Amino acid sequence: MSISRLAKLRAAMAGKQVDGVLIAKAENRAYLSGFTGSSGWLVITQEKAILITDFRYTEQAAAQAPAFTVVKPEAAPHPLVAQLCGELNIGRLGYEGDYLTVDEYALYQAALTGVELIAVSGMVEALRMIKDEQEIEIMARAAAITDQAWGQIISLVRPGVAERELAVELEYIMKKLGADGLAFEIICASGVRSSLPHGRASEKIIEKGDLVTFDFGAAYQGYCSDCTRTVMVGEPSAKQREIYEIVLEAQQRGVDACKAGITDRDLDEVCRSYIREKGYADYFGHGTGHGVGRFIHEGPKVSFRGTGEVLQPGMVVTIEPGIYLPGWGGVRIEDTVLVQENGCRRLTQTPKDLIIL
Repeated sequence: MSISRLAKLRAAMAGKQVDGVLIAKAENRAYLSGFTGSSGWLVITQEKAILITDFRYTEQAAAQAPAFTVVKPEAAPHPLVAQLCGELNIGRLGYEGDYLTVDEYALYQAALTGVELIAVSGMVEALRMIKDEQEIEIMARAAAITDQAWGQIISLVRPGVAERELAVELEYIMKKLGADGLAFEIICASGVRSSLPHGRASEKIIEKGDLVTFDFGAAYQGYCSDCTRTVMVGEPSAKQREIYEIVLEAQQRGVDACKAGITDRDLDEVCRSYIREKGYADYFGHGTGHGVGRFIHEGPKVSFRGTGEVLQPGMVVTIEPGIYLPGWGGVRIEDTVLVQENGCRRLTQTPKDLIIL
């Protein structure tokens, strides 16, 4: 696993003209090495790959990261990194400028005399956007856990139950199904609260006539899934049905349009233009989606605020348009999909037709 990823990283390092890189982000560290401990640093050159970690993790690191030489620091990592820079002839050291704190940077700067520190923010993240077969298999399993959990939780949604109770039960179900934890804090918002795009579960009691939005995902073997479904408790009003059908159509258009070669902004516009056409443009204020992987929000950003990134085979993104009417409620529908040459593969496969409970 890590050998091919190291080769890609080394090619990127050559492009940045750095002799080595220091990796501290947990998700980047795990991606490149396989090591999942909570504390560690990678120092990688064109010839060497070193994993620095403390006594608690040395045995685990040796087992999980066979392509790396495991080294234990005496205390803080800064002197050891300086020593390695000397031994490995690193004159220009890349570091994660978007992650290192000001205090940490000062410590490295003081220790690494004669070494030029070069910010290479986003270099590993760019590699992570394209998932390999092993990652896709894991993410498909994470998505299957959310699908199975959804099939169980909807039987518990009824008048008299609190949002928080449903969120706790959903977490329990996902863990019983094999999830290592939550990909993010579960969103469960009902009634007028469903107009809150990130409405965390509250003590509000579900009532007849409520739209209820669930946004949830499983963390599984270091990767995330992400799914949103909105259900109706009791018969929907004409407006509730109208809003739901608009969002469903917009979301399906996004799924149908998602394929290699489309840009992040153009995919966003597929969903947004339909909602605009129906007169609700002012009530869809967030992006259509985002990349998913080791972190729940990573590149590419499928949004009108996107960079024009061209989607490539192997990218995994969400498609999640919504309409949110303050004081009334809202609807969001989301799938996680794998970008392919001539379309996309839905990893979350739960049906999306309106469920009336």
